[in-house]
Amino acid sequence: MVTIYNTLTGKKEPFHPLTPKTVRMYVCGVTVYDYCHLGHARSALVFDIIRRYLEYAGYTVDFVKNFTDVDDKIIKRANELGVPWEAVTTKFIDAYYEDMDKLGVHRASKEPKATDSMADIIALIDKLVKKGIAYQVDGDVYFQVEKYPAYGCLSKRKLEELQAGARVEVDERKRHPMDFALWKSSKPGEPSWDSPWGSGRPGWHIECSAMSMRYLGETFDIHGGGMDLIFPHHENEIAQSSGATGKEFARYWVHNGFVQINQEKMSKSLGNFFTVREIFEKWHSQWRYKEQVIGETLRYFLLTTHYRSPLDFSDQGLLEAKRALDNLYRLFRLLDEASNEQGSGDGQVHPLVERLRESILEAMDDDFGTPSAIAAFQTLREELNKLLGMGLSKHVCSEARETFRNYGEMLGLFGVEEWEFEPPPPGRFITDPTMQAPRIRRWYPELQVTIFQPVIFPGLIEEERKRKEEELKRKLAERYEARRRKDFKRADEIREELAKEGITIEDR
Repeated sequence: MVTIYNTLTGKKEPFHPLTPKTVRMYVCGVTVYDYCHLGHARSALVFDIIRRYLEYAGYTVDFVKNFTDVDDKIIKRANELGVPWEAVTTKFIDAYYEDMDKLGVHRASKEPKATDSMADIIALIDKLVKKGIAYQVDGDVYFQVEKYPAYGCLSKRKLEELQAGARVEVDERKRHPMDFALWKSSKPGEPSWDSPWGSGRPGWHIECSAMSMRYLGETFDIHGGGMDLIFPHHENEIAQSSGATGKEFARYWVHNGFVQINQEKMSKSLGNFFTVREIFEKWHSQWRYKEQVIGETLRYFLLTTHYRSPLDFSDQGLLEAKRALDNLYRLFRLLDEASNEQGSGDGQVHPLVERLRESILEAMDDDFGTPSAIAAFQTLREELNKLLGMGLSKHVCSEARETFRNYGEMLGLFGVEEWEFEPPPPGRFITDPTMQAPRIRRWYPELQVTIFQPVIFPGLIEEERKRKEEELKRKLAERYEARRRKDFKRADEIREELAKEGITIEDR
């Protein structure tokens, strides 16, 4: 049974949707005024995984994720660029889809925009005003928090404490410092819509309540977002939604942790801010890796930390993720190349596969524990590498590869073709900081071999360096021909000769 940590109750709970085998889930999307950063990527990926696993577990998932496309930040960005605000939102919605596609994040069932939901927003605000929970002041409408006794239930804060520590803009017109805007009267040059309270635009919090209830009903199963949304955004959503309907709003509240850079929360003000496309551009320019490889590497890296924990991002961490994936894809190639009709290790594979299945289901049932699921994949990799040494049949290897593919799909992994994980084109040398000694990697595609070797013959004059390199290539070519003739004794002798010089051979 799936258990989920519910922020509302502060504990893990068995998951029981309102409708058997159907999940209605809403996740707060991005405000489209800039490119997506790593925090956006992590949140999108977390809920993509949750959705994938619930679907794998047999649920039909109605997944709604919104775009906030009217906001102070959008208006400011449009003014800076000297373009209409609609041009800003269109540009960055398109950019969002480009980034998410690179990460393998599936589209939600519905992805409404706030500007397309204005009638629902106005109707919800009107309902709150008529119930006496909201009030109008000079064309603005505020939610009166004192009229909702349960305010603070999600963030576990009392209204008195919130008032004492409030960092809110002083507005003498508000009846309580924590009252928040549902509708804002229009200012010159800003986007606006007609309403019973005059021309204006909605506050941020009311948008999500209106959109989620329109598509999922007044009460639904899961509401998610980043941990930074717990207060005030999600707290305010609960107050205005339950205040309007008198019903429970969302039953399970799921929040992912922050992304940190060197153990500090990522933020523009600290100058430790990375967009998704900056990471792709950097890795492509430095390493020449293809987009699919970078996307899966970043995805793997993000999944190695539990979604509720803070995630510390670094280039080294990303390199380690790439190395872990390299090891898996190296196994996949070996499994695909198997040609034996029978193997002495065949009988041991099925129990390992069954253990993988049990480990992954146990990990994912326990609040979507992706780190444990990934550890299970790596354990199977290690065991299969041992059995390949004993000998495995082509049929068993094919089944093992399919196991990785099937269970990897629920995490969005192992979907890249094996050859995509080959090193960059010949002639490009790459330092490998994951090695203990300073070594470089070089790929010889015509010889179907990759080598790892010490930094190329330091201290030699250029003529001697070239001679050494030619000698190395001659030995590799001789070994290639020996393998082609099935003279494995000579091939192994050359491997040993090169190993004495610190050169490791990896056949492709």
